[in-house]
Amino acid sequence: MKRHIGLTSLVLTGLGSILGSGWLFGAWRAAKIAGPAAIVAWVIGAVVILMIALTYAELGAMFPQSGGMVRYAYYSHGPLTGFISAWANWIAIVSVIPIEAEASIQYMSSWPWPWAQGLYADGSLQPSGLVLSGLLIIIYFLLNYWGAKALIRANFAISIFKFAVPITTAVALIATSIHTTNFSADHMQNFVPYGWSAVLTAVATSGIILSFNGFQSPVNLAGEAKNPTWNVPFAVISSILISLVLYLLLQIAFISAATPADGTAWNTLDFSSPFAELAIALNLNWLAMLLYLDAFASPSGTGIIYMATTSRMIYALERNNTLPKIFGRIHPLYSVPRPAMWLNLGVAFLFMFFFRGWSALAAVISVMTVISYLTGPISLMALRRSSPALKWPLRIPGMCVLAPCAFTFASLILYGAHWPLTGEIILLIIIALPFYFYYQSKENQGKWQTALTSAWWLITYLPLMAVVSYCGSDQFGGKNFLPLGWDILTVVILSLIFYFWGINSAYPISYDEHVAQTKRA
Repeated sequence: MKRHIGLTSLVLTGLGSILGSGWLFGAWRAAKIAGPAAIVAWVIGAVVILMIALTYAELGAMFPQSGGMVRYAYYSHGPLTGFISAWANWIAIVSVIPIEAEASIQYMSSWPWPWAQGLYADGSLQPSGLVLSGLLIIIYFLLNYWGAKALIRANFAISIFKFAVPITTAVALIATSIHTTNFSADHMQNFVPYGWSAVLTAVATSGIILSFNGFQSPVNLAGEAKNPTWNVPFAVISSILISLVLYLLLQIAFISAATPADGTAWNTLDFSSPFAELAIALNLNWLAMLLYLDAFASPSGTGIIYMATTSRMIYALERNNTLPKIFGRIHPLYSVPRPAMWLNLGVAFLFMFFFRGWSALAAVISVMTVISYLTGPISLMALRRSSPALKWPLRIPGMCVLAPCAFTFASLILYGAHWPLTGEIILLIIIALPFYFYYQSKENQGKWQTALTSAWWLITYLPLMAVVSYCGSDQFGGKNFLPLGWDILTVVILSLIFYFWGINSAYPISYDEHVAQTKRA
């Protein structure tokens, strides 16, 4: 693939991926789960994502390859660990494409016309809404079909607009309606109405993790980036920090403007288009019109980018020898993996059919995303330890502390997703293993034992986390065999055990192998 994406385009790609439907719905969902303490949930989510992102930024500088997010675990722990990590990552990203299309159509349902109001009802899109969502997905597909240059040109204009609208929304709502009592330490019971466990649940399931997930896009486009050693890490870190400031402003604005009246609880607030409905309630009709327009721009910009990055993931999976060769084909003129794009288009339609509302799909994506992140810190430290001969163009200081913290906090967020959702998502990952074994029995005969030895830590970790979630405190949906406090301590201890087990299970990789893998990009 050609290296033609500059620093500005990479940063805008990161921001464009992050500022999707998450800002349109995330503040509402977080407040519904945690009340005003949702502000704290955004900070926790950003800190965890930033620690994880730093590990991937260093790996991206080391292996500047297209679809890199699904290749690092393969390099450090072999094909089986690589497949599990890649499967989780791909599912988490490809399902973003339909959720962005659904978000745009769901916002339309509050338009003052009967045909629009019939698009979304009872928490799900109706047949007419599904048809319009499908048309949007096809548009995302076509904008990527003729190469990355078309993607970058479309994303540049969209990113500028979609960044300006959230800022305008936050400022307008705060200036119009501000209730300071919700942010006062003297009213802590009002600030944390459902306890601190709800804050962790909000991080895991309200769309906060989903909202920051776009940092992956610069990493996955590293194979087409100019000067990836420095441009990719800079794009990743700057896009997270800029978006955090914006998300905090939006959450403050929502809590201020949507303060429940007459004793109405936060968890009863229900919106189909949260910020637009608030704007109308405050007689900010101009803002509502702007939000309706941005409800297409923000999700569509993210959907367009994710259609590109998911095709690079499928391409990378083929390079890992875990998918048929056809998905590694690159168009000779437009330099895009078109067979991979067709596969992702079909999967996006499947997700759209089975998950017909933003909230339902956001929870699934968030938990799957957390699982996909787990191998990043371990892969980085494992490669540092097992392959000292590798030449690292970027070494982030303090990683020996950041990496275990990132893995532990990611595990806590996974636990906070509540049983049975935790178990259901882990099961979705495990059921993919027969497909892997079938394909690998043809491609890598005689390598089973080595791959299995390096993957035992992850194969054991996932079911055990499901068991802990089942046995955990009732605040997290468990059976309360592990009361609150003991369940958190159990997750922390298990995380550290599996972190060091994972590091010690790594493949050694020589410098020559590294060079060969880099050239395969």
